[in-house]
Amino acid sequence: MSVSKIQGSHGSIRQASSALGNLCRGSRRSRLRRTGLLLLMGMGLMVTGCDHDSGPDAASPGARPPPVVTVTPVASETVRVFGDYAGRVRGSREVQVRARVSGILEERLYVEGQGVADGAPLFRIDPEPYQIALRMAEAELANVQAGLNQAEREWTRVSDLYQRNAVSGRERDQALSELELSRARLDLAKAAVADAERNLRYTTVVAPLAGTTDLESLPEGSLIERGTLLTSLIQHDPVHVRFSLPEQDAAIQRAAHLAMTGHRNMRPHAAELRLPDGRLYAHQGEVDFTDSSIDPRTGSVSARAVFPNPDREVVPGQFVRVRILIQELPDVIPIEPTAVSQDRDGSRVFIIDDEGVAHARPVTLGPLVEGRQLVLEGLRDGERLVINGHVGLGDGMAVAIIDADREP
Repeated sequence: MSVSKIQGSHGSIRQASSALGNLCRGSRRSRLRRTGLLLLMGMGLMVTGCDHDSGPDAASPGARPPPVVTVTPVASETVRVFGDYAGRVRGSREVQVRARVSGILEERLYVEGQGVADGAPLFRIDPEPYQIALRMAEAELANVQAGLNQAEREWTRVSDLYQRNAVSGRERDQALSELELSRARLDLAKAAVADAERNLRYTTVVAPLAGTTDLESLPEGSLIERGTLLTSLIQHDPVHVRFSLPEQDAAIQRAAHLAMTGHRNMRPHAAELRLPDGRLYAHQGEVDFTDSSIDPRTGSVSARAVFPNPDREVVPGQFVRVRILIQELPDVIPIEPTAVSQDRDGSRVFIIDDEGVAHARPVTLGPLVEGRQLVLEGLRDGERLVINGHVGLGDGMAVAIIDADREP
């Protein structure tokens, strides 16, 4: 407050005091009436002096500055949603090799743990008893064949005599029956020879498929029976990976699959494999089986993927991760997850218009993919989204804008 202003205030106070002194000489009623009037005048002068102090040079209470927000433009794109699932590797075929004839196991013909080709010999069972059985069957076949030849000659002779009425019809029928029985015995003898040849062939146990051998179950010299387990074979190329899909992912995948194929020509889903050491497997596979029912114990759906394994890099029994395409979402907008806030009506974001005013926008969210939140509805291409500073921001507030591309 300046000196002149203070002096002016003091002068006003002196005038009021002089007036109060004059009041003392009047009547009591007049003095009381004038006292109230002069008190009001004095208060008015003091207020006038104070108002005079708050002139254009005095500071007024400052308005709150607009909040600072960071914005970035949004753009739509097509996003592929993948799912990663833990699985276990299995051979595409796992076969038990068993003896098909009984006898003494003479020799193992393979190196345990190594791969063998389809039809490669694995074991040899003592063939001598089966060689003898084959010779006996062949001898019986020759005997039956000789009987058939005799029956045919007898039939030719009797039938000729019957034409000349030299023999009775009974003798003719007997010759015909003997011929038919000889032919039946010949078929039995041929079947016995075939059975003996098969048993002799089974004394050499061969691989039913190309694969990797297991340890032999019994050592050489063991007496084995028909059906005894000798070893196992596992086919390593290709390999199967068994895994489980959550119920929701299985439903999404099936719906997308049906939408792509129209219920016809169901094409398998492509699959990728991540090895136990974290490396991505070089060969791509495909999901060739998805169970049609949900396991009530786990709430998941069993699935299987097939991968080529020419170098046997993937070993049965390994734990791996399978990555498959769940769905493809066209025209969705990926944003930073931190830009989304929640209110009583659901999820919302803030958009800045051309005038620098913030507007709350309700949005429909999709899945979170690779650290980005997908927005299915609520945003348009080119809009400026607030990604920082939206805490405490209200609808319709003016803001100070920082471009995300220029923010240090």
